[in-house]
Amino acid sequence: METHGLMHELRWRGLISQLSNPTGLEEYLGGGSRTVYCGFDPTADSLHIGSLVPLLALKRFQLQGHKPILLLGGATGLIGDPAGRDDERNLNTPNVVGSWVESLRAQVDRFLDFDGEHSAVICNNLDWTEKLNVVSFLRDIGKHFSVNGMIQRESVKARLDREGQGISYTEFSYMLLQAMDFLELALRQDCLIQIGGSDQWGNIVSGIDLVRRHVGKEAFALTMPLVTKSDGAKFGKSASGAIWLDPQKTSPYSFYQFWLNTADADVESFLKLFTFLTEDEVVALVRETVDHPELRGGQRKLAQEVTLLVHGDKALKSAERISECLFAGEVTGLQEADLAQLQQDGLPSTICESGVGLLTAMVEASLVKSTGEARNLIEGNGIKINGEPVTDSRMKISFDQALFGRFYLIRRGKKQYCLLVCVT
Repeated sequence: METHGLMHELRWRGLISQLSNPTGLEEYLGGGSRTVYCGFDPTADSLHIGSLVPLLALKRFQLQGHKPILLLGGATGLIGDPAGRDDERNLNTPNVVGSWVESLRAQVDRFLDFDGEHSAVICNNLDWTEKLNVVSFLRDIGKHFSVNGMIQRESVKARLDREGQGISYTEFSYMLLQAMDFLELALRQDCLIQIGGSDQWGNIVSGIDLVRRHVGKEAFALTMPLVTKSDGAKFGKSASGAIWLDPQKTSPYSFYQFWLNTADADVESFLKLFTFLTEDEVVALVRETVDHPELRGGQRKLAQEVTLLVHGDKALKSAERISECLFAGEVTGLQEADLAQLQQDGLPSTICESGVGLLTAMVEASLVKSTGEARNLIEGNGIKINGEPVTDSRMKISFDQALFGRFYLIRRGKKQYCLLVCVT
């Protein structure tokens, strides 16, 4: 078992924030194939790109011969984790959370290998929590937790110290449920390693203590840093909101563009965290980014690798095709599905009927602020529709010549686009 290889990889990639027992964990991993788990609470019907760090970490363990468990929080998702929150979460109904669990179950399937000697397992903590007797829970689990210690956990203390906030007993009990998950997986799967974000440290350590008390074995915690951008901006956000793994929420094109627009200062860390490129490959790409930043080689490789990983080869080719066609202004190279992605979230767009004036349509698509500005651009040869110059400012929109009978791509200058879509 290549323990040193795994720990070295986790370190050089910047994937280790805290370790409960570095020497003990390394020795434990070196003793054979081990089981490791990470939990994901369903707070929406899709994971976002921040979830990729722990997801890919499970895959890295699996590639080194260990067995990953991906735990979906059908129970903890009904409670709400106070970590990283300034206020109380809204409680969702069991039906909603249950539907989200099933959505995530289908989504994460592509990231791990569920066949073979070290096949991954997906669990739902509702399986051992739903029918749990409250008195048994308080006696068997709650008995081992000191309230004095619990209120010193950062996730709890931050809320208690914040004026006008506080924390409900519901969220206060979250760490007991997560600790119980660790115990259940230790008993059911002989799982003695839990990984998670650095904000989960207190919860994971509580689980280690519970496992020791009930099973008499040492368990281990490994947390990963929460991803941040070098300029202090929040990671995983774009102008249109969160970057989701679901292609119906964030199109593959917009997903690709997010990574392509990575700042030079973030290229190295993102290549390490979000790809399976080797150390030598990352070093070479970083060097290229420093020597020739105008080529954006590091960003392009990052966008290719992550889009391929999340959405597959077909979606990657589509994202690259759209990017190249828009850059060159060669709209005839676009496929109908490409234009549908642009309508979803790739470009400002508007739905209009035949007969609408071009000036009005440009304003409604937010390409210009006024019809006067639109008229001046047209008369100054600054507007193209589906790659062809437009000179008549009195033009009415007719979809007879539209791409696929329903799309007009309007280009302002070299880089600004909007999409007109025929009403159906």
